[in-house]
Amino acid sequence: MQVLSVTSECVPLIKTGGLADVAGALPGALAPFGVTMRTLLPGYPVVMGMVKDARPVARFDNCFGGPADLLAATVAGLDLLILDAPHLYDRPAGPYLNQSGVDWVDNPERFAALSWAASEIANGAIKDWQPDLVHAHDWQGGLAPYYIARSGAAGRVRTVLTIHNIAFQGLAPASKIAALRLDPADFHADALEYWGQISALKAGLVFADKLTTVSPTYAEELMTPEFGMGLQGVLRDRRADFTGILNGIDDEVWSPASDAEVKTYKAPKGKGPNKQRLREEFGLAEAGGPLCVVVSRLTEQKGLDLLLQALPTLIGRGGQLALLGSGDPWLEDAFRRAAGPNVGIRIGYDEALSHRMIAGGDAILVPSRFEPCGLTQLYGLRYGTLPLVALTGGLADTVIPATPASIGAQVATGVQFYPVSAEALSNALNKLCDLYEQPESWAKMQRNAMGQAVGWDQSAARYAALYDSLMTKR
Repeated sequence: MQVLSVTSECVPLIKTGGLADVAGALPGALAPFGVTMRTLLPGYPVVMGMVKDARPVARFDNCFGGPADLLAATVAGLDLLILDAPHLYDRPAGPYLNQSGVDWVDNPERFAALSWAASEIANGAIKDWQPDLVHAHDWQGGLAPYYIARSGAAGRVRTVLTIHNIAFQGLAPASKIAALRLDPADFHADALEYWGQISALKAGLVFADKLTTVSPTYAEELMTPEFGMGLQGVLRDRRADFTGILNGIDDEVWSPASDAEVKTYKAPKGKGPNKQRLREEFGLAEAGGPLCVVVSRLTEQKGLDLLLQALPTLIGRGGQLALLGSGDPWLEDAFRRAAGPNVGIRIGYDEALSHRMIAGGDAILVPSRFEPCGLTQLYGLRYGTLPLVALTGGLADTVIPATPASIGAQVATGVQFYPVSAEALSNALNKLCDLYEQPESWAKMQRNAMGQAVGWDQSAARYAALYDSLMTKR
């Protein structure tokens, strides 16, 4: 089976969040199931800088404001197709925001071009290769199922859209209908229109053959007003075609047995040297409570404003916090002010340091208000760093909460809290400290966590089965 993955970011070339990890992992995870996946990616400067020996396979003379070349290349084992359109992608700063941290004004055209290129590929733009199925990711790929359907290729090339975070919907003013090569007749509530605007994500939700999101619980949440961001009705209408498939992690990259950043490791004893090194890096003294870590974007979605309010509870119980992240300026400033003898803060991102933090921490905190899947709690499980998580989305699906029943059955892997409030988080931190003061129970939970399957095997099998179900309907 030949599959084209359409994504705006992909590890190891460009990353702002979990989408990149998934896009980078899926080709290798699906290969054992007979799926050959090529990844279509914008030609950002950082991507072009990593590509060697690229060869042109197609030319688009009018690609949303200028010419573009479609290049084939291989990077880190990934079979890539790169849309080299300098007028759209050859810019400083990140993939979505300018140097002032504001969305590029032509983002609708930039990612419509990516989706349109996917449709052209589906219709034979590459001389000797054509996909059986196009798998689009988030709003940036959301118009691909629409363009494919309107090109007449829908019966021959099947489409899947995965929602990684419904909060980002790819909205554009209705005045851009012509510029985005959309049919004005489709601008209505049952197709492209979202409260008077064009929604690229909604287009994908309406026109893709199948829809997925990144955890079963998030799939259920998205069909409610609280989480659906105005698209819950569309998803309820498509319930029969909508499923949640958990993300996995690269369990070779995130492996305590072979991690170059980790000292000799076997939980719980392996925490000793790694924990000491982590304390030294963050300037933390010895303490009697758990050393908690946070590796996250600093946003309200991630519930980190709640952690600021609950932090005195952790410190009061002898616990400590080491935090690595960046995001909203006010949260960055608030955490800088919170730094002290038992609170170490690093603003920014450092991949190697994140490995050392998860190896050295006793617990990892993920108090998100909503979390489609989450990856850091999976890293924590892998390293015996017990997750303390909010009861939402993929956090609910991946952490077995410590209750009298689960502890008695010896299956608990972490702590969950609900509702998502500062008070509930404070209670959960107290519970975490109580558990930490019971060494045998804590060690058992660590072993449970490290024994949990967090790789891609099961999830890849579900994706492959979904693809197969579509192939039988062609």
